[in-house]
Amino acid sequence: MINKLISNIQKTKAPVVVGLDPMLGYIPEHIKQKAFKEFGETLEGAAEAIWQFNKEIVDHTWDLIPAVKPQIAMYEQFGIEGLKVYKRTIDYCREKGLVVIGDIKRGDIGSTSAAYAVGHLGKVQVGSKSYAAFDEDFATVNPYLGSDGVNPFIDVCKDEKKGLFILVKTSNPSSGEFQDQLVDGRPLYELVGEKVAEWGEACMGDNYSYVGAVVGATYPEMGKVLRRIMPKTYILVPGYGAQGGQGKDLVHFFNEDGLGAIVNSSRGIIAAYKQEKYAAFGAEHFAEASRAAVEDMVKDINGALESR
Repeated sequence: MINKLISNIQKTKAPVVVGLDPMLGYIPEHIKQKAFKEFGETLEGAAEAIWQFNKEIVDHTWDLIPAVKPQIAMYEQFGIEGLKVYKRTIDYCREKGLVVIGDIKRGDIGSTSAAYAVGHLGKVQVGSKSYAAFDEDFATVNPYLGSDGVNPFIDVCKDEKKGLFILVKTSNPSSGEFQDQLVDGRPLYELVGEKVAEWGEACMGDNYSYVGAVVGATYPEMGKVLRRIMPKTYILVPGYGAQGGQGKDLVHFFNEDGLGAIVNSSRGIIAAYKQEKYAAFGAEHFAEASRAAVEDMVKDINGALESR
């Protein structure tokens, strides 16, 4: 699957991923009111509004981007109805040829970890038949329970030719409370990065591993170090735009071939119409504002890469 992701990036010339992380506050009133008229102010109504919102954004951006990253928590908050929309969104994006990164951040051990891996990336056996449940292409994984939590995912990835993005250095302000702590004189995130590179050696695509890493855009100097530690690891970079990351900060996440990283923006794209820069589009044309935000993001990142 890493080969498909790279192929999509090369085809679109856009090393970006759109985070489909819908909150009801992001969804224009006309979409919510239409959904509520049909289903009432219910979980079903909320789920329908999210689906219509996602679909319109995908319809206006799919030809510009290689991948999407739905964050499962934004769907889980609406219970079963939300999870139905999560699955519906995955299927629709894959029909459009997009790579789907399931932002699930699972982190457990043994049979529990194996069940998460099967549910999101593999196939579950039901009698004589097997089924892909959520069927994302990649999943995000929290490694802080060690190899016991990661190996079941790697096993499924080998079987299904799918991939992982493992949390190494996250973009949130308090990440340093644990991730920056020194172990034998080195920050913990460096040791995790080394382990990610080791896990990835057994799961190689043509040039990059199926086992990727998550490194926040808000820590460019740390990204430079981790790029050296993980030369064959694809890096998923959150924190662009709304969290402060800019194209000029991100060049060190990429290798000399212009590959090696994919940058995520969520509310900066899906809620672009709420920003002053894109306000002229209005709520009625929110998805057109999202398309303009994608175009600007791609231009910013590619411009920074060309001028480095």
